[in-house]
Amino acid sequence: MITAYDILKALVRTEKGTSLESQGKYCFRVTPEATKIDVKRAVEEIYKVKVASVNTGRVSGKLKRVRLRSGYTTGWKKAVVSLKEGQKIEAV
Repeated sequence: MITAYDILKALVRTEKGTSLESQGKYCFRVTPEATKIDVKRAVEEIYKVKVASVNTGRVSGKLKRVRLRSGYTTGWKKAVVSLKEGQKIEAV
C-alpha cells in the first residue's frame, strides 16, 4: 500500500517556487506514478489544508559532462499545488 509520504518526496525550495507561495501555490517533487488525485489527497492528509487544484509535469534530466564522458541527470515529476483562499503550508 502506497502512503502519502511515499507520494510526496520533497517540497521544492527554489527561487521560482518561493515566489509562487505568495499566490498560495507550492511546488512538490512527487513519485512519477502519482496522479493529480493522489497528490491532492497526500497534501491534504500531511499538511491538513484544503487543495483547490493540482498541476503536474515532468522535468527532463539535464545533459552533464564529466571529463570525456557525458550523460543525463535523472528526470523527475513536479506538482504545483494551489491551496484554497486563506490556507497556508508551514514549511520548516
